Amino acid sequence: MLSADLRKLLIAQIGNELAAHQLYLAIATYFERQSLDRWGKLFRGQSVEEAQHAQKIIDFLVDEGVQFDLPALKSTSTRFGSPLAATRRALESERTVAGQFDRAASAAVAAGDHRGFEFLQWFIAEQVEEERKLQHLVDLIDSGINLFQAEAHLDSYE
Repeated sequence: MLSADLRKLLIAQIGNELAAHQLYLAIATYFERQSLDRWGKLFRGQSVEEAQHAQKIIDFLVDEGVQFDLPALKSTSTRFGSPLAATRRALESERTVAGQFDRAASAAVAAGDHRGFEFLQWFIAEQVEEERKLQHLVDLIDSGINLFQAEAHLDSYE
């Protein structure tokens, strides 16, 4: 049985993952408005992945018999100051999410909740990959490369 603290954190994390989904969709829209379609596709793919993360948590909670309501989402702007600012915002989001999963893992350990802790391990490993990918994209943009020319390199980030 999941501890009350972990249940609460996982329900909140559904909202966090859906907010990340929405942020990535906003970033995709930002790039697509600038005819940077391949950049948009990359962030659209990330958006789908975040929604899948939310679904994975929902499935786990349903399997554990937890009753819950989906958290409300705030609006997300599709306007960013620059491609670098948009990508840095995504990296910041991933770092925040990593901390949220770390807190959930700590709550599971404190409660002796081995099932919940094991479930969280996949997300913790995923966050390492996500942060690395976003840092590489920030570095690519920060290098000053022409973003249209950089599109040819984006397949390596999927």
